[in-house]
Amino acid sequence: MRIGDAAAAAGMTPRALRYYEQRGLVTARRTPSGHRVYDEEDIRRLRVVRELRDVGLTVGDVRAFAHLLRTVPADGVPDLLPQALGSGACSAAEAVARRRLADLDARIARLSLLRARLAARLGEPAARLGEPAARLGEPEAEVTEPAESIGTGRAGADSGPLFRLETGPTPDGRALRA
Repeated sequence: MRIGDAAAAAGMTPRALRYYEQRGLVTARRTPSGHRVYDEEDIRRLRVVRELRDVGLTVGDVRAFAHLLRTVPADGVPDLLPQALGSGACSAAEAVARRRLADLDARIARLSLLRARLAARLGEPAARLGEPAARLGEPEAEVTEPAESIGTGRAGADSGPLFRLETGPTPDGRALRA
C-alpha cells in the first residue's frame, strides 16, 4: 500500500511515517516509479512505534531497541518489564524505559518546584496533587503588553516571553472574571 493508506492504517500522518522512516524505524520498499510501498508488517511495526511514543518514549528511545520491534506481538505492545526478571530479550527495552521513567520523574519534580516557587511569589499556597490550577472566584488577569516593552527581561532561556498582567475592569468597563 502507498504512504497515505499506510499512514492512515497505522494511525498517523504521512509526514510522521516519513519521519520514522528517516530515523530507521521502518523501511519502505519502492516501486519502479519511486513510490513508497508498505506491507502489513510495516503497519504493525508503525503501530508499535506509535504505542511506545504514546506511553512517553522518545524516537531515540525506540531506536535503541528497534531490533526488537519485529518480535512484538500483533495485538499490541506488552508490558516493558519482562515477566521473568533478567530474561535477556527485553532487557534493552526495559533499561530504556526505566531511564525514560527516571527522566520524567526528574522533570515532574523540577516543574513542581518551579510551580511552588512561582505560587509563593504570588502569595498562593502550594498546589496539592489533583488540585486544579485555577480556582473559581478569583479575578482573571488580562495580558496587556509584553514585558520586554516595559523594561523587564526574560527569566530564563526556556521560560518564554514575560507579560505584564492587569486585573480589574477592562478598558470597556467589563469586569475580569474567572
